[in-house]
Amino acid sequence: MFLRIVRYAFVFIVLAFSPVSAAQITFKLGHIADPKLPYAQGAEKMAELVKAKTNGEVEIQVFPSSQLGNQRDLIEGLTLSTVDMTLTSTAVFGNFVPEMGVFDLPFIFRDIPHAYKTLDTVGMETAKLGEAKGLKTLAFMENGIRHMTNSRQPIRKPADVKGLKLRVMEQPVYIEMIKALGGSPTPMAFSEIYTALQKGVIDGQENPLGHIWTSRFFEVQKYVSLTAHTYSGEPILIAVASWNKLNPAQQKALQEAAVEASAWQRDLCRQQEKEFIGFINASGKSQVNDDVDLKAFAEATKGTWKFFADKVKGGGALIEKIVNTK
Repeated sequence: MFLRIVRYAFVFIVLAFSPVSAAQITFKLGHIADPKLPYAQGAEKMAELVKAKTNGEVEIQVFPSSQLGNQRDLIEGLTLSTVDMTLTSTAVFGNFVPEMGVFDLPFIFRDIPHAYKTLDTVGMETAKLGEAKGLKTLAFMENGIRHMTNSRQPIRKPADVKGLKLRVMEQPVYIEMIKALGGSPTPMAFSEIYTALQKGVIDGQENPLGHIWTSRFFEVQKYVSLTAHTYSGEPILIAVASWNKLNPAQQKALQEAAVEASAWQRDLCRQQEKEFIGFINASGKSQVNDDVDLKAFAEATKGTWKFFADKVKGGGALIEKIVNTK
């Protein structure tokens, strides 16, 4: 009897102090994209990497397609600790940290490598301002290059935007940009776009090709114009309160997983953008035109840079940092 008690006590002690019995940390990550979108796949990749790097101690549960709310809801959820993580746009992040809006200025990036280099340096530095509000940035994935769609006519020059009612994100930079082109900017949650286009509440919208395809905007838009007016970075945010639940080894693993997943996702996005154009054209429901006068668009929207510099403290210096990034 005594030996049996000793044996049970030994088993209890082993189980109690075994790493296998350590409580698993589960984080909820929400985003608005269709699961087929490149950054949605990037979120799943990051979740896989985190699980592997922490030997299952940390699990990230991904909730796509606005299941946990729109982008503003998700960021507010991080500040309230009702959501642990999100992938969001720099534009919506800019409503919480105004300086982040600089990365959505029209034609601020010379090319994709410039965008990557800038976000990985100036972007990460600027994003630290969010930590005081409970928002920590781990890395930048991408939503991609944004283009305009509408139901009236191909957009080839700035004058073609005049009079169009276009959905934009609730972000001053985008509102001012469409105003500068003579259009009527209409802020609206992403989840409402398709119905608004279908019912003619708006004439068009602007988004990367991935969203135009996976959210099927091409079905209710006759024209897709490759205006390439802005580039949309997709920061990976975690609530500071959630970050602090991790021990140093787990934090290191999560940080590494975010950076690795971002590099993987960026490559995927670059590969798929051309495919999306082909899919849209093949559908026969929408016409893609690439004969856009990008120089004219850059000139017509340059006033947005001054608007940002005047509105946001240190905005001019931030613009200069981006322009000077090599």
